Amino acid sequence: MLEGQVYVSGANDWACPAQQNSPRDGPPEVSTSSVVLLPWAPSSVATARWKLSVDLREAGLVAAVIGDAALVLSELLSNAIRHARPLPGALVQVSWALSDGSLTVSVRDGGSRTHPHAEHPSPSSVGGRGLTIVECLASTWGVQDSTGGVTVWAILPAPPCRGPGEVNGHAHSGSEV
Repeated sequence: MLEGQVYVSGANDWACPAQQNSPRDGPPEVSTSSVVLLPWAPSSVATARWKLSVDLREAGLVAAVIGDAALVLSELLSNAIRHARPLPGALVQVSWALSDGSLTVSVRDGGSRTHPHAEHPSPSSVGGRGLTIVECLASTWGVQDSTGGVTVWAILPAPPCRGPGEVNGHAHSGSEV
């Protein structure tokens, strides 16, 4: 894989959903999980956040859940890039999966000398709040060590939109307020 290339495994590719299906084919297939290998670079955070947001919007999740999930993913991925080693090929793996009203977001890297943990810095500290933010937004989170890497994961509640005619769980009248 060349620098800047992205590998995505899942039902959706990066193409516009309108290009994937014609109107007679029905709605585009929505992936309930994705695995993305990204270059070991800070710019990968925005790429991962964008892909996650697109998938969750297509899956019909509430906007607040999408925002929380994007923030959690940003924190986990930023920590991995800043504090850990890359996977072979200078990559990092990001994944997410929807299941039974919850969303699991995870980041796998090559590990580091220290184990990820939430800190409680003083109000004047410049950093150190990332996993505390994850702790607040997620139902639970944790770290899994495996051969050749470490995965940090978080589970968030993920209620879908309520139904037809509703936008992010609220009735949509079509008129501007």
